Amino acid sequence: MPRGDKSKYTDKQERKADHIAEGYEKRGVSEKEAERRAWATVNKDDAGGKKEGGSGRGKHTGNPAAHKGGRTGGKASASRSAADRSASARKAAATRKRNAEHAHH
Repeated sequence: MPRGDKSKYTDKQERKADHIAEGYEKRGVSEKEAERRAWATVNKDDAGGKKEGGSGRGKHTGNPAAHKGGRTGGKASASRSAADRSASARKAAATRKRNAEHAHH
């Protein structure tokens, strides 16, 4: 099987990779790089293609990457001073208030 051959991946794995790539592209990663990272993530999650050669069922995996979300967040705000954070919060509140005024017409 040549490198990059995706025939051993299930439909679900391919959908998952598409979804992950989309997320990267939204964050400004190039299409090619997003695709590469997405498949790397699927491989990390599922230990490669799940379709078995011949008969037999695919094995379930624990999806480690899927459990990572939420734990890595918050570093940026944690490293900022309280004054910085409250200034940000005030600015956000003002923006929300301004937007609310526009919305109700």
